[in-house]
Amino acid sequence: MCGIAGIYSLLPEQKIDMVLLSEMTKRVHHRGSQDEGYLAINIQKPEVRAFYVEDSIAAVKAKLYPFDAAWAAQIGFGFQRLPTLELTESGHQPMYDAKLDLAIIFNGEIYNHNELRVELEKAGYSFRGHSDTEVILKAYHYWGMDCVHRFVGMWAISIWDQKQGLLFLSRDRFGIKPLYYAIDKGYLYWGSEIKQILAAPIDKAQNKAMIWRSMKVNSMMVYDEETHWQHIHALKPGHNMIVKGGKTEIRQYYQLDTDSFERSTLSFDEAKDEYLQLFMDSLKLQLHSDVEVGSSLSGGLDSSAIACMAAPLLDYPLRTFSIYYEDDPALDERSYIEIVAAKNGIQTNYSAPQAQDALDWWEKATYLNDLPVSSGFVSQYALMKMVNEASVHVLLSGQGSDEISGGYRHATYRYYADLIRSLRVGRFAGEIKHFLSANPLQSMGNLAKIAMSVALPESTLYALEARHYRFDPFSKEYAAQAKAMVEGKFMQQISDIPVSRLSSFLYNMMHNTSLMTLLHCEDRMSMGNGVESRMPFLDHRLVELVFSLPAAYKIRPPYRKVFHRKAFQGYVPQEISERKDKGIFGSPFYSRWMRGELKDFMQDILYSREFRSRGIWDLPLVHQRWRGFLAGKNRDAEMLYNVISLELWHRVFNQ
Repeated sequence: MCGIAGIYSLLPEQKIDMVLLSEMTKRVHHRGSQDEGYLAINIQKPEVRAFYVEDSIAAVKAKLYPFDAAWAAQIGFGFQRLPTLELTESGHQPMYDAKLDLAIIFNGEIYNHNELRVELEKAGYSFRGHSDTEVILKAYHYWGMDCVHRFVGMWAISIWDQKQGLLFLSRDRFGIKPLYYAIDKGYLYWGSEIKQILAAPIDKAQNKAMIWRSMKVNSMMVYDEETHWQHIHALKPGHNMIVKGGKTEIRQYYQLDTDSFERSTLSFDEAKDEYLQLFMDSLKLQLHSDVEVGSSLSGGLDSSAIACMAAPLLDYPLRTFSIYYEDDPALDERSYIEIVAAKNGIQTNYSAPQAQDALDWWEKATYLNDLPVSSGFVSQYALMKMVNEASVHVLLSGQGSDEISGGYRHATYRYYADLIRSLRVGRFAGEIKHFLSANPLQSMGNLAKIAMSVALPESTLYALEARHYRFDPFSKEYAAQAKAMVEGKFMQQISDIPVSRLSSFLYNMMHNTSLMTLLHCEDRMSMGNGVESRMPFLDHRLVELVFSLPAAYKIRPPYRKVFHRKAFQGYVPQEISERKDKGIFGSPFYSRWMRGELKDFMQDILYSREFRSRGIWDLPLVHQRWRGFLAGKNRDAEMLYNVISLELWHRVFNQ
């Protein structure tokens, strides 16, 4: 786990600011506090120099130069490290191979690095250590930019190729690890987090379109290459950036192949067996670590499956970490967690954050996130804080399972829509009873959503959500400016691919909507507490298999993720595998805190001089909806929370 930083002068006559490189690197000290290093390259001479600073490990100080802010260079790398593999100095970064004339900084894990090492050794390469970083460097030399196709893992990679005069940046297939950049006045700045780029002398104008869009559709807090700043961009998942001769080019190297969706000829039993085998391979690879591995654990199927199958593979007791709220049964799954623990001899650890914790952490979490945080931040922050305090620095997470296997309720609307669109009316009539409620209004709502999924493509459904699901809290002028910026491209990234409604929905969740936002928050809350989060369900081989399976393998009302459930039978307690209710990783903000312990705090913000003079809010409307919420109307709770969260973001980042 680590944080990376880089500056590259696109104009050969310019030199980079080494002091700025140091500032950018130190802004992600939380991502790796055990080692710090720098590498600067004078391209014209050429000359490479590696530097140490006070926080560098002792073993490298004797071999490097003390940091020299005046050293003339056109490219510089900075690195913060908290090692989980190869704990010795041979894993120190930035790493430079003089024989190959390649330099690298790398954030992430290449889980199949041992297998790649064997292949590279057969090709004649030798290694001085056991880090995956060194494997990447030699893989790039051997296979070129195509090396990324051979990696199983998560990564943000920066390689300087002196012989080709080329800078190569790459981000993993699904965006588990972050990489941001900005180009301004002949310089390229990049790093692990947006706050690093904000240290650079660039135009920091807000991206009003992005802010408006993310407030209206929370699953699009992270969207395409955009950020909340107009001139700071994300390198998108599955993309490389190549910089040569002062010019930059971005190339996509990976996306899910929609032609393969639902085309598998595997029987249901064959599919679940292959799924289980691939999952086990993914899990075993991700358990490779030179430090202890723990696991997050709710009472749900995904985290329970990870814990149940990881525990027997370790030579120490698995420690799990869980959040609960005693006064809210929907947010207290301890009874299920203890069932899992009893089956596997797991050592459970619990935390029960309070409203005051949320208040104490809110601004810090916002700073770590670089964006406004969702109401679940308090649970995620509390979890990672607990893991760090237990001196566990690698955590297994169940992220991604719902997105690939149809775990969300909205997936069921698309499943029923596909039955209707394919004229399987008898099957629809036989299964819809599982989706109807004793509450007639709720049943009508479910049927209406199914009808909309039949008639409308994904892009239209998201556009309707943006327009009608939540009230617009912005002033007319601000909203008009934001809408003008997105005119014609508001939902351009939502793909209406020519496959089933279910597969189209899941594809967009993977590439364009919720997964990117979830991974962003997971990375910031974990790394902000010195924890590396690993996600066995996001092994690309597993993802590709699941998308190839028929929809009927994924949803059979009343169950979702059917093959997933069946695959883990015998490993996960029956009480877990047969659960129909899905616990949420949330918090009591809406149900209790906003009208209770945090009411005064939120009200003070809404009526503060700073809020009222911000110039972006529709003050009468926001205050009207706040009064309605206090009177018991729950519909606007989420948007009112969003308003407070965005206002705090403005304050944290001095907008």
